[in-house]
Amino acid sequence: MEFLMKTSRLIVRSKTFARRVAVPIPSQLKMGKFYTSQRHSHSLFIFSIILRKILYKKPNELMGSFNSAPKINNVDSQDDDLELPEGLSTSALLQHVQKLWGRSFEQNSLLTRQFLKPLLVDEDFTDGLKGLKLNSISRVCSAPSGGEASQNLRLLQWNILSQTLGQHNDGFVRCPEEALTWEHRKYLIVQEILQNQPDVICLQEVDHFKFLQTVLGTQNYEGIFFPKPDSPCLYIEQNNGPDGCAIFYKRDKLQLLGYDTRILEVWRVQSNQVAIAARLRMRGNGREFCVCTTHLKARHGALLAKLRNEQGRDLIRFVKQFAGDTPLLLCGDFNAEPVEPIYSTILGCDLLRLGSAYADVKLDREKILQPSEDVGEFVSESIKREPPYTTWKIREDGEECHTIDYVFYTPDRLKIKNCLEFPAGEQIGKNRTPSYQYPSDHFSLVCDFELLPSAENGGKSDSDGERISETEGSKHGSIQ
Repeated sequence: MEFLMKTSRLIVRSKTFARRVAVPIPSQLKMGKFYTSQRHSHSLFIFSIILRKILYKKPNELMGSFNSAPKINNVDSQDDDLELPEGLSTSALLQHVQKLWGRSFEQNSLLTRQFLKPLLVDEDFTDGLKGLKLNSISRVCSAPSGGEASQNLRLLQWNILSQTLGQHNDGFVRCPEEALTWEHRKYLIVQEILQNQPDVICLQEVDHFKFLQTVLGTQNYEGIFFPKPDSPCLYIEQNNGPDGCAIFYKRDKLQLLGYDTRILEVWRVQSNQVAIAARLRMRGNGREFCVCTTHLKARHGALLAKLRNEQGRDLIRFVKQFAGDTPLLLCGDFNAEPVEPIYSTILGCDLLRLGSAYADVKLDREKILQPSEDVGEFVSESIKREPPYTTWKIREDGEECHTIDYVFYTPDRLKIKNCLEFPAGEQIGKNRTPSYQYPSDHFSLVCDFELLPSAENGGKSDSDGERISETEGSKHGSIQ
């Protein structure tokens, strides 16, 4: 701050000598206040410039900065020649893209994964995919299990890896070059999404939205995309436009009531990270919920952790204003391990009162609805139950294996019923991800929820629809 103050005095002087204006001469006291306010405002101005440089710093091959690299404003056009027949079932679509891919899914099948709890298998869908001889079908594919289908909801959260950054920037030194090409990755991405049959899809690092919109559109999905304001993709010659976040939803099951987007701020300075929030209604029973996805600032260090936490605080304000008291699913790549402040900020926020789906899935419902009165203990216990990793990769600067992706939810209105588990290390292989068997360095998170009526568990609703429960009370902190 001392440096900033000295710098601000220099700026004030330079402006004073540069411009001559006639002003009334104030008293000495007023003059002192004037210079104090000027120094303060210029200090904030310099601080905002420095902060912007940090927030918009773009990685090169060594995760440094482009600095003088020119921006190349390409648009999403690399998939303009894609044509798909209309009316394809999911299994028929995957057979079609197999032909487009020009190789066998057997040769490069996806990593085998399974849900934590047994599933009710959709035989027609599964049988169609078994014709493709996919290893993971019997364990993965099904409609969300249990109860009436109209109140069940499956969400898929996934950082799919930007094609531009993954192939030309991220330094995956153990991944074969062919496995990083878009021609190889794009149909594995489609397979990973569609074999799980999600109702809502939340994606990050999307720089081929048009492709996803075309392919998923054949399966009755509608999409929303919001790019980063200064995407690092635009500083790489082979880019396909900016990367950003996207939400897709099943049109035959869900109705879009509205959506909003946000460029996240840090101390009122816009960052290069974004969020999308959508309000959806279930067509079967009319129940509403909100879903929000984001991708927070990357890189390690105490300063970056602080910036992520400030982005999270801004995210909370944005989501609360949009969602109100509607049940909420808040997910994304937070680039923060559970021990970082942002995790505690989200779970400890009294405005939202969220839980973490993967941390809660093995708990009894009663335990979830009656967490510890002590917010520190509540967060600490949730941290212990998070999976050991959601991303596992090897870059030039070493191996990274940690949990940074989450699905947060409103426990009193959404019942977590199942989660897709992550493959073990021996399944992933010594070269980790991305690979021939998996198209991203992040694993998808897939969760089954049941959307409950507002008066579940003996609670009652006030005139504004806000649920009041005698067992709850203020267990979480607040955000100012």
